[in-house]
Amino acid sequence: MTVVSFSTEAFYRDDFGPFTPGFKAVPFGDAEALEKAITKNTVAFLVEPIQGEAGVVVPPEGYLKKVREICDRHKVLLILDEIQTGLGRTGKLFAHDFDGIKPDMMTLGKALGGGVMPISATLGSREDLGLFRPGEHGSTFGGNPLACAVARKAIEVLVRDNLTKRSEELGNYFMERLRGIQSPIVDHVRGKGLLIGVVLKTETGGARPYCERLMKEGLLCKETHDYVIRFAPPLIIKKEEIDWALERVEKVLK
Repeated sequence: MTVVSFSTEAFYRDDFGPFTPGFKAVPFGDAEALEKAITKNTVAFLVEPIQGEAGVVVPPEGYLKKVREICDRHKVLLILDEIQTGLGRTGKLFAHDFDGIKPDMMTLGKALGGGVMPISATLGSREDLGLFRPGEHGSTFGGNPLACAVARKAIEVLVRDNLTKRSEELGNYFMERLRGIQSPIVDHVRGKGLLIGVVLKTETGGARPYCERLMKEGLLCKETHDYVIRFAPPLIIKKEEIDWALERVEKVLK
């Protein structure tokens, strides 16, 4: 309920409530708006390095570096949600590595389970997470030994097979080829690594029908925020498989 409380997405809030009070939303990518929103009671700033559900929105270069400086100056915790962007997805181990910063706390999930086991984690300094003492905080499925073993192996494979570098190289190739498609319905292509959004023009009426056509061609894609087709293939994808997909993407977009 608390997570839904600071969402601005009406679809997630309708028919739920009452909500946890005290949250402020600021425009993504606007460091000045963040600074103006901070008061003496501000505890933390939680942000995605790249907004996934909002349509693969990449912030201006240097945004997180400014955010880190603002949080330090005001003694506000910087918490990064790297559940979609973390563990090689963007061509860096973590998306905040593009700005060369370190968060105070970070959330991870999705890729942490290697695609076979649900697991998520909160990372933080001993100074912050050490405030919880044994017995003060728990979860029914927290510390699941099988899930933890899978997560350790998933990280081991990620490092061993250099999947982060693979994501960078294949992501650049995928985006370059997508940008080369001459389509009257595409506005632009954006993303980092193998987290890619094809933004359609508003006159198309939305991305959903195109995702359904791609499904019939053998590609499962997700429409997000109405006009964006999101591509997030597994980091182990081969170049030949991307070429196979591109043939079908071009067919649908043209």
